[in-house]
Amino acid sequence: MKTYRADLHIHTLLSPCGDLSMTPANIVSEALRKKLDIIGITDHNSTRQAGLVGMLGAREGLFVLQGAEVSTREEVHCLVFFENSAELELFQEYLDDNIPAVMNDPLIFGDQVVIDEKEYIIYTEEKLLTNATNISIGELEKYVHARGGLFIPAHIDRMRTSIYSQLGFLPEDLNADALEVSKRSTPEKFSRIHPEIKAYPLITNSDSHYPESIGTVYNCLEMKELSFGEIKMALKGIDGRRIRKKC
Repeated sequence: MKTYRADLHIHTLLSPCGDLSMTPANIVSEALRKKLDIIGITDHNSTRQAGLVGMLGAREGLFVLQGAEVSTREEVHCLVFFENSAELELFQEYLDDNIPAVMNDPLIFGDQVVIDEKEYIIYTEEKLLTNATNISIGELEKYVHARGGLFIPAHIDRMRTSIYSQLGFLPEDLNADALEVSKRSTPEKFSRIHPEIKAYPLITNSDSHYPESIGTVYNCLEMKELSFGEIKMALKGIDGRRIRKKC
C-alpha cells in the first residue's frame, strides 16, 4: 500500500466565485508544488472545465477526480465525481436540464468561462452557476450511484449551503460515500457536536478558489495505486485501503 495526498474540493475560473488565476495549468502546477497526488475539480453546477485539468494533470502524474459541486433543490452543496468522460458528459446534460434559467451578471457574481489549453476562452456560461438546481439531494444521490460515481455532501459544518443548515439533520438513510467537514473545523471537533457523522468516512478539503489555498488541507488515502476504484475503496475502508490521519 502507498499513501497519497488528496485535496478533493477545488474550483476553477469557471465558478463565478473562482479567481481568474484558477486556470487548469495553474491548478496543476500549484497542486504539484504542494506535493498533492490527487485533486478533485468541483465547479459549481458544471463539469465543463474538469476535462482539461484532468488532461494536464495526467501528463504530470497528478490524478484528477472530475465532477462538480452541485447545489440541490434544498440548497445543499454536494461533491460528485465520475470515473470517465462519457459519464461526465451525461451528467453535464443532466445539470443543463435542471439549472434554472437565471442569467449571470459578471459584474455582480463574476465571470463564468471555460478556457482551452492555450488559455483562450472557448465557452461562456450564461446561466448563473451558483443557483440551486431542480434536483433534490435524494435524486442526486441516486443518479450518481446508479452511474458508479462518488457522492459526498460538502462542508457539512457550515452555517449555509450544508446538509445541517438546510435540512437541520443528517437523514438516517443518507447513502453518502463520505462527508466533508470544512477546513474551518476538523472531523474530530464537529463529531463532538454531531456524533452521528462518525458512521461515515470523514474528509477535509481546501475548497480552493485561489491557487495559494490549494492543498492547505488534504486527506491521506492509503491505497495500492492511483485510480478511481482505489479511491472509492479507500473512502469505504475496503481490503486494507483507508483514510489515514497523517501522511
